[in-house]
Amino acid sequence: MSRLFLVASAVLGLLGVAGGAFGAHALRDILDAERLSIYETAIRYQLYHSFALAFAGWALRENQIQYFRHAGLLFLGGVALFSGSLYIVTFTGLRWLGAVAPLGGLAFLAGWFSLIFGYWKLK
Repeated sequence: MSRLFLVASAVLGLLGVAGGAFGAHALRDILDAERLSIYETAIRYQLYHSFALAFAGWALRENQIQYFRHAGLLFLGGVALFSGSLYIVTFTGLRWLGAVAPLGGLAFLAGWFSLIFGYWKLK
């Protein structure tokens, strides 16, 4: 599981940087300011949580504490729900899908709490 988290972290980071460049160069002429802002928020949170996922993956590899496994799964789910829903809103204009983003935000928060509990249990 730790390898999955570490690889997924690197993939999310790579896609986040590529997506950021795509947004800065290609989407500026296509999207209005509001949708571009939504896209940038999705990229930013994806990148932040690619690092958090790496922290969880490394910690799980070094210490088989289940909180680290939960954190990684929550960060992956959070990126899918939060950033994923915002990407869909950006490209389709289906604003009602933005209602999914808070669920991803809750997953992010739960992931951070899981990291806290896991780090607290370290010897």
